[in-house]
Amino acid sequence: MEEEPRRRIRALHTDSTVTVYQAYSPAIGATAGRDGRWPPAWKRDRMTWIKPSFLWMMYRSGWAGKEGQETVLAVEISREGFEWALRHACLSQHVRGFHTDRATWQRELRRSPARVQWDPERDLRLRPLPYRSLQLGLAGEASRRYADEWTVAISDVTPLAREIHALVRGGEPDAARRLLPREEPYPEVDGLLDRVRAPSRGGEERRAAPGV
Repeated sequence: MEEEPRRRIRALHTDSTVTVYQAYSPAIGATAGRDGRWPPAWKRDRMTWIKPSFLWMMYRSGWAGKEGQETVLAVEISREGFEWALRHACLSQHVRGFHTDRATWQRELRRSPARVQWDPERDLRLRPLPYRSLQLGLAGEASRRYADEWTVAISDVTPLAREIHALVRGGEPDAARRLLPREEPYPEVDGLLDRVRAPSRGGEERRAAPGV
């Protein structure tokens, strides 16, 4: 069996779209899920973090149980937009030996409309796995494009999250696993992750990205 790479995008995707996850309070999430678009209350001027990993979203939101994250959304966005964000992103942390120096990384961070953080992927019991999952933070131009150009569809998957969680708690992991979104390696063409896939190093950060 092929060993899972330390950093690779795994996502539910089609020829034209990729699905990412976010969690919000019902005031925003329920409205977006019902209407299939972002409501006026969704702030385009703040950084928003999107996650291609369903189980990482479950870890972040506590299976849709944390305050302000009670509604989990599956957001289908264009692959063109997703890849634009990756090509214009920088790492959210300075990595010695990958970046020229801290000052150069800080300048890059300030001018980049997107940033990437790699966090341990999770299993059904939300325990960390030895490989990492992508988080993509969007700000400024990227955030506006995400809301107004890239979003194809928005679905409320909170019931699915709760159903899977109930099966896990009930000792039925195989049944729970069958309900998971089918996340497969995302095609990486033309150096898609060259700017954001630093080599592995000891003592990597395990903190969650801010926001939802």
